[in-house]
Amino acid sequence: MMAGFGHTSRTRRTPRSRNRMWPRTGPDRATLGIIGLVCAVAGFFVLSIVLGPVAMACGWEAMGRRRASGAVPAWVALILGAIDTVLAIIWLVG
Repeated sequence: MMAGFGHTSRTRRTPRSRNRMWPRTGPDRATLGIIGLVCAVAGFFVLSIVLGPVAMACGWEAMGRRRASGAVPAWVALILGAIDTVLAIIWLVG
């Protein structure tokens, strides 16, 4: 009988931890938070109707499932992006 080298019918086909298998090609959460923060601050000066929602989306994605205090740039990007968007809508209407 040949050795299976761990490839038996009882071998797990899914990873044991989902956190170990995150995609390494895309930006990580800290980078998204900083990108959102930069977009939110730049949105106060130019293209706030575009950069506000971009900052909100980056902040939301940067927070992910955890809403912990460690995601400060993500929270700031989300809040400032919302302010940018509201001010742009008020400016467009008024």
